[in-house]
Amino acid sequence: MFKKLRVRLLFMNLSIITILMLTSFSSIYGITYNNIQNTINQDLYRIADAKKEFKSMEPKNSIEGPKENISQEFNFNEKDPEERLPDRLVSFIVETDLEGNVIETVASFDLEEDFYQEALEIIDSKNRKTGNFTLDDNEWAYLVKEHEGNYIYAFLDMTAQQKVLDRLLYTFIFVSAAMIFLIFLISNFLTNRSIKPIKEAFDKQKQFISDASHELKTPLAVISTNVDVLLSNQSSKDSQDWKWLSYIKSEVERMGYLTKDLLYLTQMEGVERQQLLKHSFDFSERVEQQLLGMEVLAFEKNIEMDYEVEADIIIEGNAEQLIQVVMILLDNALKYTPEKGKINLFLKCINHQVTLSIKNTGEGIQPGDINKIFDRFYRVDKARSRIAGSHGLGLSIAKAIVEQHDGKILCESIPGEMTMFRVKLKAY
Repeated sequence: MFKKLRVRLLFMNLSIITILMLTSFSSIYGITYNNIQNTINQDLYRIADAKKEFKSMEPKNSIEGPKENISQEFNFNEKDPEERLPDRLVSFIVETDLEGNVIETVASFDLEEDFYQEALEIIDSKNRKTGNFTLDDNEWAYLVKEHEGNYIYAFLDMTAQQKVLDRLLYTFIFVSAAMIFLIFLISNFLTNRSIKPIKEAFDKQKQFISDASHELKTPLAVISTNVDVLLSNQSSKDSQDWKWLSYIKSEVERMGYLTKDLLYLTQMEGVERQQLLKHSFDFSERVEQQLLGMEVLAFEKNIEMDYEVEADIIIEGNAEQLIQVVMILLDNALKYTPEKGKINLFLKCINHQVTLSIKNTGEGIQPGDINKIFDRFYRVDKARSRIAGSHGLGLSIAKAIVEQHDGKILCESIPGEMTMFRVKLKAY
């Protein structure tokens, strides 16, 4: 139990911290990405608008074609130095007509003519006015502008910016992994220290219940023996003394069962799964054997019992404990099924999962009580449970046994109609 609690606390701490880190790092990365992208877009517009400046220089690469008065088209002011393209930008411009024929190319560095065609083909395949692509192991951003019947393609090398983003991403991944590992170690240490006093208190409580159960067994046995002697000496069952002695005998027996169940429950909680004495056995055969005895009790209470047990279901576990689960659930069904009611039991195996279902008609359980019925000493109808001889530990014991066998026990109920318990175990 405490191992599960420690794992849950660790998982919760790591989940919260991981979400916070991912949110923080994603925000930083997103802001950085947007800033870089905005800078690239601004540079692309400057490159596209600075075509006249490129043409006023001696171009390093040019394709012969029809020329137009670029100076008049872009209305560039040569006396304004701020409009000049910065030398740090690795870029080029391609101008085409509407049919895609290249009119002119201007670049700030040496390029082969095939490079322009490859770049234009990539852009045409993307069918977008702006974006980026990879060519010759470099990352390029582009912008397409229409001007007076022609297309202006502006290209900017963004390899350096992409490397900055990649390094930032790798840094975040490395830092996140290192921080999660460090936080795991710290959380593990703090969780163990936090759980330690709780575990100690729980162990003391369990030890107290165990010791008290052992100590109560002897005086209860003495009381029961003396009551039996007094009852045997009573000449008539109609006497007043015999009635009071019978009440004492009944309550002593009830206390005996209670101490026995408490002791068994504390022992079950202290046993690890690997310490259980497990072996393979025919679960179907053992369930059918228990049903034979229960049919007699059902007949005496005028309760109809139907069952369907799939043959040869083999499971691995403690046979006595698992059969005790069946007995607890059947006993509950008999107690809370009214006269002329019905009990159905189904045992089947599907995809290596064994499912035992026990359903009975009756008053049912309210939705608010479903999650409490497996708690110790919890009884939906306390007055009726006392008359039936129940003290609220049966389902707690059943749940402890099922969980020790890596199984699940569930309850479904429709008030006023039926209650069904379903146990799921792994097949061998």
